[in-house]
Amino acid sequence: MISKLKFIETSNLPTDLGEFKVHAFTDEKKSKDHLAISMGDLLTSEPVLSRIHSQCITGESFFSMRCDCRYQLTESLKQIAERGRGVVFYLQQEGRGIGLSNKIRAYNLQDKGLDTVEANHQLGFKEDERDYETVSGMINFLGIKTVDLMTNNPKKIDALKAMGVVINERVPLSSNTNKYNEKYILTKKKKLGHLL
Repeated sequence: MISKLKFIETSNLPTDLGEFKVHAFTDEKKSKDHLAISMGDLLTSEPVLSRIHSQCITGESFFSMRCDCRYQLTESLKQIAERGRGVVFYLQQEGRGIGLSNKIRAYNLQDKGLDTVEANHQLGFKEDERDYETVSGMINFLGIKTVDLMTNNPKKIDALKAMGVVINERVPLSSNTNKYNEKYILTKKKKLGHLL
């Protein structure tokens, strides 16, 4: 299904990390809203520090220790604020694209011993159901020419390159593990090919 991305509005987004702009878009084909959270002049020939980040309500709103999503989002915004220019593409793709309720179902299976990939398969999903087609539309709308991409996920790099987005370099994002997310992080490395 090809997305039909529509720009909605831009507003100021003051945070304790700095003053950002937030740009709202909707994918009319999939009925999902996405955000681009930016700082500084993006209309530059220099690479724009960027992150593609999928929504994680459990980690970002409820501070779950089962994943590293909150750290990756916060660290991305911090690095953008330090550089004074950049953007986070915040996508409504909870649970690697399976949705919030199914993510909780997957958590239940993980509580019983499955890893994150096995749990998705048990529920009838691929290990990663996300796509990044909407990011290309947001990049074009914002006039970004080239990016330094903050990611550990080679699939994000491959997806953007396939869409013609110029990636200057990959900026790794690594966090410390804890007893709740150690298996999850290891699975991302071993089964999903993340560069950790």
